[in-house]
Amino acid sequence: MEEESDIPAYRLINKADGSCYFEKGSIPSLKHMNTASFWYSNKTEEWEKNAHPAPRKQYVVTVKGKIKFKVSDGTTFIIEPGVVLLAEDLKGKGHSWDMVDSDVWERLYIPITENSDDLFVADK
Repeated sequence: MEEESDIPAYRLINKADGSCYFEKGSIPSLKHMNTASFWYSNKTEEWEKNAHPAPRKQYVVTVKGKIKFKVSDGTTFIIEPGVVLLAEDLKGKGHSWDMVDSDVWERLYIPITENSDDLFVADK
């Protein structure tokens, strides 16, 4: 069960066959995470509009916008400010996404240091 201080999160991961699926859960508040850098983006490049795997294991923190993500089996979930995305689907076709009710997506990309725990706790 989520503690009051936990932050809602979704994690994109690969199955053994390389397909992408997601888990709903949370990450703990005020817990130091193993990261070395981050960057901010408000642009969308053409390749991002098609299905793609994550380029690296990373947190994606939405500052502005509402995004619908779709995984291999067609199921979807929504990311918006206050919900963290962990992109860990590094193989296969990956995921796709569309903006919902907006044409703006402002976000922080925060790569997770290699061999570090992502601190994600899946819902039961």
